[in-house]
Amino acid sequence: MAGKLRKIANLVSNMGARYVAYRVQHEVMRRSGMLKKKFPAAPAFVQYLTLADWKKQPVKFFFDDKESLNLPKTPSEGLKERFDNLKKGKFLLFNSILADLGTDYDWVTNPDSKYKYDVNKHWTEIPDYSKEAGDIKYVWEKSRFSYLYDIIRYDYHFDQDCSEMVFRDITAWIDSNPVNCGPNYRCSQEMSLRVLNWTFALNYYHNSKHLNDMVFNKIQYAIYWHMHHVYNNINFSRIAVRNNHAITETLTLYIAGLLYPTLPGAEIWKKKGKDWFEQEVAYQVYDDGTYLQFSMNYHRVVGQLLTWGITIADQNKEKFSQAVYSRAKRSFLFLRTCMNDENGFLPNYGANDGALFFRLSDADYRDYRPQLQALAAVIGTEAKLTSSNEDSLWYGVFENARKTWQPANGIYSFPIGGYYVIREPQTITFIKCGSYKDRPSQADNLHIDIWHKGENLLQDAGSYKYNTDDATIRYFSGTASHNTVMLGNNDQMLKGGRFIWYFWTQCKAAELKEVNDQYIFEGTVKAYSYLNGNITHKRTLTKQKGTLKWHIKDEINRLPAGIAMQQLWHLPMGADKKVKFAATDINGKKVDARKQDGWFSSLYGKKEKDIEYVFSSDANTIVTDIDIK
Repeated sequence: MAGKLRKIANLVSNMGARYVAYRVQHEVMRRSGMLKKKFPAAPAFVQYLTLADWKKQPVKFFFDDKESLNLPKTPSEGLKERFDNLKKGKFLLFNSILADLGTDYDWVTNPDSKYKYDVNKHWTEIPDYSKEAGDIKYVWEKSRFSYLYDIIRYDYHFDQDCSEMVFRDITAWIDSNPVNCGPNYRCSQEMSLRVLNWTFALNYYHNSKHLNDMVFNKIQYAIYWHMHHVYNNINFSRIAVRNNHAITETLTLYIAGLLYPTLPGAEIWKKKGKDWFEQEVAYQVYDDGTYLQFSMNYHRVVGQLLTWGITIADQNKEKFSQAVYSRAKRSFLFLRTCMNDENGFLPNYGANDGALFFRLSDADYRDYRPQLQALAAVIGTEAKLTSSNEDSLWYGVFENARKTWQPANGIYSFPIGGYYVIREPQTITFIKCGSYKDRPSQADNLHIDIWHKGENLLQDAGSYKYNTDDATIRYFSGTASHNTVMLGNNDQMLKGGRFIWYFWTQCKAAELKEVNDQYIFEGTVKAYSYLNGNITHKRTLTKQKGTLKWHIKDEINRLPAGIAMQQLWHLPMGADKKVKFAATDINGKKVDARKQDGWFSSLYGKKEKDIEYVFSSDANTIVTDIDIK
C-alpha cells in the first residue's frame, strides 16, 4: 500500500494537479455517460456547404488544382509499385509492413489480430487496447488516409486520373463509419489527419468530374462532424496528452476554420485553433529547438505540421505569433544538426510509431531530407539538399529560400532538451543527457549513438510496438535497449502502465567542450531514485579528433549492495567486426564482455536481432575504449 501511495504521489508531482484532476473528471464523464451525450452518434445528414459554394471560396490552399501544378514529372518504379499494391488492396502499415487488406476492406478489422470492431458502439465504449482486439493503431493506420499521397503523386507523375479511386475510398469510409461510432472516432488526432488529407485530395481534384455533388455532400458532412468532435474534445489532447496530438488537432481546427469558413462553428475553430496552436508550439518546442516528446520522428511530425500551418497562413495573408516561426527555425537547426549527410537518417531515438503524415517524395521513411528541406524553405533557408526538393515543390515554398545553412564540424549543445552532438567528417557522436519537466517515453539517459559513413554502429533499439506484451514494451522503452548503464535488471525509472514512468531521471550537470585535440563530454544524472534517492550516474566521453576512438568512463555513486552495474552497447548484426571494445573496472582490472542477442526495431511493428555487449562489474566504475576499424 505504501508503495502504491508513493507512486501516486510521484505521478501527481510529475504530471501536475491539473493533469490528474482532468483525468479523473474525464473518466467520471465517460463512465457516467455524460461524455457520450456530448458527442451524438450518427446524426442526421445536413448539407452545410455546397460544392458550388466551396469552389467559389476565395481562400487559398498550397495550389489551386491539379491543372495549375508545374512540378517536374519524375515517374519512378518505386511509386508505381506502391500504387499497384494499393490497387490490389495491399497497404503499407506504419511505412513498414505490407499487409493484404483486400480490395473491399471494411475499415474496422485489425489486420494484425483479425479482430473486427463494432461500428455501432459509441467511441467512448471502444478501448485503446485489449488482448482480444490488439493494437488499435493497426485499424487507424489506413483510416488516416496518408496513403492518398502515393495515389496523387502517381496520378501526377504518370499523367493519370485517379480521382474516381480516391473519392470511392473516401465515401466508402464515410459510409462504413457512422459519426462518433467505432474505433476510427476514438482518437481526435486521427480524425484531424483525415480532414487534412481529404482536404489535400479535394484541392488537387478540384476540377474532377468525379467530385460531384453527391460525393462532396458526404465529405462536407463528415468534415463538419470530425471538427465538431475535435473542438469539443480538445482538452483531452491539450491537458491529458499534450504532445504532437495537440499540435495536430489545434492546427487542423485553424485550417478547417480557414478553408471551410461557412461550416457552423468555423469562425471559432479558426480563432481558437490558431490561439491554441501558437500556445502548443511555444510550449512543446523548447527554446533550443528540441521537442518535449524526446523523439526524432515525432519532432519531424511537428516539422511537417509547422510547414503546413505556416504555408497556408502565408497563402491567405495571415500570420502566427513570432514564437511559431522561431520554433520552426530552431527545430530545423536541431534536426539538421543530428542528421547524417550520407543518407538523411537521424538517430533511431525516442518513440517512433512509423508516422509520416504527408509523404510527398520517394525517399526512405528514415530519410528526413525531404521534410527538412521543406521546413527550411518555409523559414527562408535553403538546406542544400538539392536531390530532396519534391516536398517543397508540392507546398510551393521552394522559391522562398534566401540563404543556405548546413552544420559545420564541431560541437553542438542543446541543454534544454538534453542533447549533445559531435560532428566530424563522416562521423556523428550523439549523446542524451537531460532533465524531464515533461513526460518521458523511454528510460535512456546518457545514451550514446555513434555513426560512421552513414552507418549506425552504436544504435538505439527503437520502439517496435506501443501495445504488446509488457516484457517487450519494457525492453524497447526501457534502459536495456539503450547504450547506457543499467543497475542489475532495473530501469533508470520505474515503469508504470501504458506510457507512464515514475521517478523521472534528472540531469545534475552536463557540458560538451573542445580541448586541444579532443572533444570531452561530462554529464551526471540522478537516476534509480526508486531504489535509492541518492544514486547518480556520471558519464565522461572523450573523443580523439580525427580518429575513430572513444573513451567512456561510467561511475555510479551509491551503488546499491548486491546489484551489479551493467554497461550496455547495441550494434547491428555484423558490426562486431568493425567495433572493438576494451573495458576495465576502477582498479584497472579487465572486465570481460558478455555477448548476447538483443532486439532492434527501425520501423514500427517490425523487429530484428541485434548484438548486445554487456560489461558487468560489482565495482562502481567501468572504463571502456571503443575503436572502429
